[in-house]
Amino acid sequence: MHRALLPLLLALVCSTASAQQIAFSGSMGSSAALLMIDGQPRTVRVGESVQGVKLISLEGGQAVVEVSGARRSLVLGGTPASVGGSGGGSTGRQIVLTAGSGGHFTTLGSINGRSVPFLVDTGATAVSIAQSTADQLGLKYREGRRIGAQTANGAVQAYVISLASVRIGDVEVRGVDAIVVPGQMSHVLLGNTFLSRFQMRRDNDILTLTLAY
Repeated sequence: MHRALLPLLLALVCSTASAQQIAFSGSMGSSAALLMIDGQPRTVRVGESVQGVKLISLEGGQAVVEVSGARRSLVLGGTPASVGGSGGGSTGRQIVLTAGSGGHFTTLGSINGRSVPFLVDTGATAVSIAQSTADQLGLKYREGRRIGAQTANGAVQAYVISLASVRIGDVEVRGVDAIVVPGQMSHVLLGNTFLSRFQMRRDNDILTLTLAY
């Protein structure tokens, strides 16, 4: 009997150690998400665990899940992410965006785990965040370095800070410098402190960002 149990125990160990493929496919308000877990659809409520996948939060088109202590932010409709296992901290390397109205590239992502809308701006020196958005994200920008910045409304006082995490889909970049400026903006501008980490290729209305290192 012990010999018969050994293969089963080994299979369970291997299953626990391997990462799971998870995609965020839909939501029921802010209380539950439809997740594809290893190809199988599962409805998971906030705070609940299904097949070892715990739904931590559900907000603004993003679901934060946890597997074996590893957390990952998933974008609604995004590609499946590998979470947990021995490689639980790994991320993807490529972002593919499609131009919207006006030819702009916009997408949902997250800063320090909090959902935000992004707009790609190759003319911006740094990731640029409005103070109103920074307040919502709980960023302590007033502790950052003060600089003078030029905006459409003239010269303003801004703050330079470092973001622990900027994530789009399955791609996460850590330690990204950002500028927090007065006023309001509809999007966080993805400037060159983020974009410089990638090789960029545009094919008509498709923009592909591939991590350079």
